[in-house]
Amino acid sequence: MKNIVILLTTLMAFSRAATAQLTEAVFYPNIKTPQLFPSGNQLGYPVLNLNGSDRLELHFDDLDANVKNYSYTYQLCNADWTPVLLSSFDFIKGFSYQRINTYRISSIAFTRYTHYSAVVPENNCAPSRSGNYILKVFLNGDTSRVAFTKRFLVVDNQTTISAQIQQPFNGEIFRTWQKIPFQVILSDRLQVMNHLQQIKVVILQNNRWNTALVNVRPTFFSGKKLDFNTEDQIVMPGGKEWRWLDLRSFRLQSDRVAKANYNARSTEIFVKPDVDRSQQRFVYYRDINGMYTIETTESINPYWQTDYATVHFTFIPPENVPFANKDLFITGLLTNYNLNDSAKLVFNNETRMYEKTLFLKQGYYNYNYVTIDQNDPKRVPSYESTEGNFWDTENDYMILVYYRALAGRADELVGLTHVSSLTGRKGVGAP
Repeated sequence: MKNIVILLTTLMAFSRAATAQLTEAVFYPNIKTPQLFPSGNQLGYPVLNLNGSDRLELHFDDLDANVKNYSYTYQLCNADWTPVLLSSFDFIKGFSYQRINTYRISSIAFTRYTHYSAVVPENNCAPSRSGNYILKVFLNGDTSRVAFTKRFLVVDNQTTISAQIQQPFNGEIFRTWQKIPFQVILSDRLQVMNHLQQIKVVILQNNRWNTALVNVRPTFFSGKKLDFNTEDQIVMPGGKEWRWLDLRSFRLQSDRVAKANYNARSTEIFVKPDVDRSQQRFVYYRDINGMYTIETTESINPYWQTDYATVHFTFIPPENVPFANKDLFITGLLTNYNLNDSAKLVFNNETRMYEKTLFLKQGYYNYNYVTIDQNDPKRVPSYESTEGNFWDTENDYMILVYYRALAGRADELVGLTHVSSLTGRKGVGAP
């Protein structure tokens, strides 16, 4: 009987681990500014072609400022980011992990750190299947000591996807949301007997997984062609062009900086107070859709010679009254789109403003503010009280198509395309 209980407990623990979604996260407080992007393009989403020659760049800083033994490995996941029930030998060719050998101790900067970098994948440690991957960076060869994780995609393109952006027909969201109708044509290599079970589609707005449209069902399918045009599944709020903060130089204060304190061994930046933009008229300007770039206007290396600063953000609510039953968060890649205490603003009763402090490296940042209803169990972020939603907003949409063979044990990523709401509108840069 005792052995049966132990077996059942083990199976239940294994089942929970297999169904838990893996996310991007930083597990050690000394790790700052982890980045994973296509080689030479900090604004690109990390995507590799299966068996292709393209590479990704991995960068991160360790504030302990000494040399450590970091390595990385991969974990293949299904379309919903649950780990696949496969051995690593089934999705990694070569060694199961790779040591990070390139590092540089910071110089010039007040903040002491060690900058680590790597080119991913190495020829002797590379993904062998298409799909969703988690890159795990860990310490001292111990995979249980994970420092942080990053998501990336490996695509084996076996589809043709055509998409555009339209205004919804629904009068309630006509001026505030965006519709993404598209068509998918499957190649003959994909043996599809049941479209609803074997094909999965995900739509990302500005590379954000926390607001992704998942399990999008086709409106119509015939043979190898699938049409997606249902207004209840393929619409997303437009939001507004992102706020910006130029921190490429701490000495030359940019237009969004109110003041700076230069201490003997540190720098403090105070950003000009932000206000509710939901009632302001929409104005288009070029942004980087919530991302950031590590760069500088000075003649130094941006990765290991730039400095960090303590950056103070403030938000003035309407009439200086805190939002009723709502929490306020700063969102963007600068907080990794987290909706927890690391991004939550606190209302100061003395200043009558919301406040948040972040530790940021020199660079150019986009950010916005969202609210979450305290009584919402799904914790859906909303722009309604902070930024507003506008059909005119420029957003980048990425459409992902997954396929699973009838006896398959993992979802394969077989299609990927991008469409911009600025150029993808019918008659405006669209075919």
